[in-house]
Order: sequence, then C-alpha cells, then structure tokens
Amino acid sequence: MAETLIVSSSADKAERYQALLPQIQSLTAGEKDLIANLANTAAALKQTFGFFWVGFYLVKENELVLGPFQGPIACTRIKQGKGVCGMAWQKAQTLIVPDVNEFPGHIACSSESKSEIVVPAFKNGRVFLVLDIDSDKLNDFDHTDAVWLQQLMKMLEPLL
Repeated sequence: MAETLIVSSSADKAERYQALLPQIQSLTAGEKDLIANLANTAAALKQTFGFFWVGFYLVKENELVLGPFQGPIACTRIKQGKGVCGMAWQKAQTLIVPDVNEFPGHIACSSESKSEIVVPAFKNGRVFLVLDIDSDKLNDFDHTDAVWLQQLMKMLEPLL
C-alpha cells in the first residue's frame, strides 16, 4: 500500500484526477473493509484538491448516514430529497451546485460551504452511498469533476 500520493500540484484538474484514480485503486485493492476504503478515498481527494469537505453518506434505513469524511464536523443524517445529497440520492444522479445558497432546501452544515458536487454509487441497481464534496469557493465544480468522480464511484462499486 502506498503511503504517499504522487500528483503534481501544477497539473490541471483532469491530469490530477487521471494521476489520482489509479492510486486510489491501488489503495483499495485487496482491502475488504468498506469504511477503510472510503476513509482513504476521502483523504486522497482532500489531499489532492484541497476541497473544503469531502465525505460519504451511506443509505441506511431510508436515510443517508454520515460515513468517513475529511473536514469540519458535518450533518449526521439526511432524509431522501433533502439538501443536495438527499436530492442526488432521490434522483440517482450527480448534482453540481455552483452556489449552494441558490439551491432550494440546501442543508447548511457549514456556512463556509459555497459550492457542492454529489455523486452516487450503486449496488444492485440502487443508490448505496453518495460522495459529497464541498468547496469554500463559488462555482468550483464542473463537468470535468463530474466525469472523473463518476468514474471513481464506478471503480468503488465492486467494493460495496
């Protein structure tokens, strides 16, 4: 298992994702514990991109329940359809929110969060968990993030 990530800070966003994903795959290869894999994935994303908050919410008993994360304390439970995470779960699709203050029903776990992307992962055709990433900058996420983070989640799905 690698102890350090090798990603050039001068690389553009796509190049950083391209360098990071194989390293996450290496980190999770052979490890059967889901929490350990999600924890390392969250840490790798935060370390590489410096996002404000990176974490996972797992579907448990008809709620999203906080899983491994990196960043300030967070909301523990989210109902389906509530906030960006609950809406991404309900719609079973990636959501990019350029300005969280303009998202109807946004759940403000931190007033420092300005933009957000949420990407679901599926098990047996149903959303099993979501990756939630917040930025303290407006409009920090785009199509590039969506494409690479969806690829990351597909890579993690066999581990679920």
